[in-house]
Amino acid sequence: MHIPACDTTSQLTVLSFADALEQALQPSPDYNVEQWLYVPNTYAEYRYILGTRGEKPLICVGVNPSTAAPNDLDNTLKSVERIALGNGYDSFIMFNVYAQRATRPDDMERTLNPQLHAENMAAFRYALEQTRSGRPAIWAAWGNIIEKRPYLAGCVRDMISVGTEFGAQWFSAGKRSAKGHPHHPLYLRKDSPLDPFDVEGYVSHVLRHS
Repeated sequence: MHIPACDTTSQLTVLSFADALEQALQPSPDYNVEQWLYVPNTYAEYRYILGTRGEKPLICVGVNPSTAAPNDLDNTLKSVERIALGNGYDSFIMFNVYAQRATRPDDMERTLNPQLHAENMAAFRYALEQTRSGRPAIWAAWGNIIEKRPYLAGCVRDMISVGTEFGAQWFSAGKRSAKGHPHHPLYLRKDSPLDPFDVEGYVSHVLRHS
């Protein structure tokens, strides 16, 4: 379980995504960098990306990271990997609307750290660039947890803008919540199909009223 070590990430020295990626591309004694993408490549109070390498990744978007690491996936990430492979993707990239680690979303910081968000958007752009053929596929999978902090809606809007530059396709899996939020990956069947997701309509009609 991860509880943030400080009330606000502005108290931390946050590595830029570029610097963290440069380190993550170097050989690691802890995992195979030819198989895994893990940025930063050591356990920290924040995580930009965790995933496997391939030509056709499924980019899954949760709210915020917890404790998972290469070769030590939690149940949510195990489900993400199964569903990605089951839908014809050769790899997965776990991304999050906000990069601060917190096992309980209630422990997330109360206000957005603009620096952390900007670096997270740089990570998102990099994740989209990993699709070698066709359009990047983004799986919205944040569940009702998106309501935990008001700033998360703005983060999603920024993601939509970046995704539009790449012609990204958005999907959801499983039944949406009563309010219309996309299903969290946990407890989904491993053969759950991906359904087209109108993310702009969702932001306009669901998220702004949450």
